Formats: sequence, C-alpha cells, structure tokens
Amino acid sequence: MAQTTPNHTQTVSGWAAHDPSGKITPYTFKRRENGINDVTIEILYCGICHTDIHHVKNDWGITMYPVVPGHEITGLITKVGSNVTKFKVGDRVGVGCLAASCLDCEFCKDEQENYCDQIQFTYNGIFWDGSITYGGYSKMLVADHRYVVHIPENLPMDATAPLLCAGITVFCPLKDNNMLESPGKKMGVIGLGGLGHVAVKFGKAFGHHVTVISTSPSKEKEAKERLGADDFIVSTNVKQMQAGKRSLDFILDTVSAKHSLGPYLELLKVKGTLVIVGAPDKPMDLPSFPLIFGKRVVKGSMTGSMKETQEMIDVCGKYNITCDIETVMPDEINDALDRLAKNDVKYRFVINIAGKSSSL
Repeated sequence: MAQTTPNHTQTVSGWAAHDPSGKITPYTFKRRENGINDVTIEILYCGICHTDIHHVKNDWGITMYPVVPGHEITGLITKVGSNVTKFKVGDRVGVGCLAASCLDCEFCKDEQENYCDQIQFTYNGIFWDGSITYGGYSKMLVADHRYVVHIPENLPMDATAPLLCAGITVFCPLKDNNMLESPGKKMGVIGLGGLGHVAVKFGKAFGHHVTVISTSPSKEKEAKERLGADDFIVSTNVKQMQAGKRSLDFILDTVSAKHSLGPYLELLKVKGTLVIVGAPDKPMDLPSFPLIFGKRVVKGSMTGSMKETQEMIDVCGKYNITCDIETVMPDEINDALDRLAKNDVKYRFVINIAGKSSSL
C-alpha cells in the first residue's frame, strides 16, 4: 500500500489529521496527474460530515494517517481527460463519498455501485492505482469522471456541498420506499441535525405530512417555522409518544447515537417502514414485539449511486433545496469539528476552501 505512486506529481495544499488526537493541520501532499478518464477540480467548498470526526480520531480503527477528510465537495473543473465527454472546463461539479468501484460486479452493472464489495471512498480509501485517497479538505482534487456530478446553475456552491453526502443519504430511502411521487403520506424524521433537516425539506417538497421526532423540545419552533414540519414529538414525552402511536407510514432515523428502536416502531402504522441512515458506534436495541404486532419493517441505507446522486441534485435544483449551513475558513476546522461533536451547528459546517464569494 503506497500513499502515492510515481504518477502523483501534482503538489497540493490541504489539511490533514496525523494521529488519533484528530487535530487538523496544514498538509502538503501529491495528487495524480489527470488521466484519460479524470477531471481536475478546483475545490471551492467542502462540507464537514460527522464521519470526518470518526476518521480523524480513528474511532472505527480503519484510519490510514495522515488522513485528509472531506467527501462533500463542490468546485470548478479545470482540466478534462481525453475520454471525458460529459464535462468541460468551467463546469460546476460535485464529488461525494465514492471514488472508485470495480465496474464489473452485479451492483456496478446495475448502477448501484455504492454497494460494490470493492467500493473505495473519496478519502481513506485505496484507489485503482494502489494509492491512498485524500479528500476535499484541500485546494484541488483529481477524480474519475464517473464519480462526479453536475451542479445546477441555480444552486449556491456552498450550501449545496453537504447534499453530496447528507442529501443523497436521506434521498435514497425516500426514493426506495416510493415517497417521491406518492404525496400525502405521513412521514417521521428522527433527529433534526445535518441529515434530518434535509429530510424534512425533501418530505415537504414531495407533498408529505412531516413529523419531527426529537429529544430536544427547544427544536420544535425551528422544525415548524423554519423548516416547515407539520408536527413535532418529543421522544422523551410519554404522552406525546402514546398519542402518536400507529400514525406514521414511514420513518427515517438519522440519529448517530445509540438508542432503542422500540418506541419509534410503535409510531408506525401496521406494515410501516423505518429506515436507519444514522450510524451509532454501538448496536441499537430492536425489540421483537413492535415488529411482530405491527408487521413492520426495519431497513438500512447507505449513501447512493452516482445516477441517484445526480437525480438528487437535479431534484434539489427543481425545488431549490439546499442545506442550512455555517461557513468556516480552513483555520477554523478544528473548532468546527469540536462544535459538531457537541451538535453545536445549524445544521452543517462548510469550509470555504477557496476563500471566494458564496454567490458562486
């Protein structure tokens, strides 16, 4: 395993963590030359995802230091390879979680490459040439064009960046469970953070009655007045949870802390579905009785394919959906990571990599 190969001749400025302290410092490294299937991207903005915290601190025991995080990337194309036809210099583009897949398995051939056994991620992965991938906390990226999407002209590049992870993560479960073109459903969203607030926006855009379920009573006004949620349930309020029994068709669980699924399953109608997209580091409790007595389904979902990611971004362009963000400069990354760990952000941090105006 090599951090770079002889083809890595482009010097790039970025920001990396070098040990489990997770502290981010300036880091100069090498990227590969733009190949025949590649595009080179000047990075303008990069969202900060909760996954970044886990990687910089090696919470999952898989980090290859130094790690350059960032998989919510927007920027402008500065170079295209000879085999690239769908992008040109100057295009507004985005890069999400995926950097490479085998291109040959049943999932890749069925445009579900995010479930490929050999999927490699935008950072802390191993690219086809054997090099370690470095993410969007950097000035420039070289990406295979098959893992890049167009950004609609009406969407601002800063508030669009987190859609490349948070947006696609909540979009796919809605699509998979027929929530895009069947308005009038009763939809629940557990957690009102980076994922949850986008889920509420999608739910309302698709014509559903949206209930936010949260441990924080203080978020009710925000959920209803700012994001347009129809109802709000405090999950620690026994009376409210009891009143909400068997009222929802579909629940999206975005919470990344350990919790029991039992009380939330009781909110589902018979044959209702709960989809998990949050990733607690410890197993969640799953009592059998709410499943058995309600014929309910619990499913999981991870990010999305490139086809789905482009579809999601286009839908955001149609409905003018973006993330609610707080922009930080590169020298504020450590503070942002600390605040994110405390859920002290509404609702997503985005690094202004290029230091340019957000009017782009």
